Amino acid sequence: MTRATSDSYLRVMREGHRSPYESVSRAQPARASGWVTFAGTVLAVAGIINVIYGIAAISGSRFFAGDAKYILSDLHTWGWIVLMVGAIQAAAGAAIWGGLRWGRWVGIASASVNAIVQLLWMPAYPLLALTVFVVDLLALYGLTAYGGRKTA
Repeated sequence: MTRATSDSYLRVMREGHRSPYESVSRAQPARASGWVTFAGTVLAVAGIINVIYGIAAISGSRFFAGDAKYILSDLHTWGWIVLMVGAIQAAAGAAIWGGLRWGRWVGIASASVNAIVQLLWMPAYPLLALTVFVVDLLALYGLTAYGGRKTA
């Protein structure tokens, strides 16, 4: 940086203009707020989907693969598990929208548990399980990377 360039830079800074790097740091709260809102929305949607499919599995719906072999138990048991995890996820999504601090932690825990459950539930409906698994990973990213920051 030459002397003339550094003098002009200092003059611009004294006059109240911001550096290009400062605009990046000011954009972070908006980005964080967007990811947290997205994570809350995704958790609520995944929770509602899990509740619906959990009820379908409990009621013996023919929607799921009939002769699927599960690692643990049967479709009826997995229906109850998915129903309970879905209810917790929907509550976590609502808490995140409400700005409650515990919503982030419950959201992280429920998305982690649901990601594992979806991999074990995969014989019932593979495409749905993989889709919800990816959605859980996105929610985990949003909550862990941006969930702890104060947004403006």
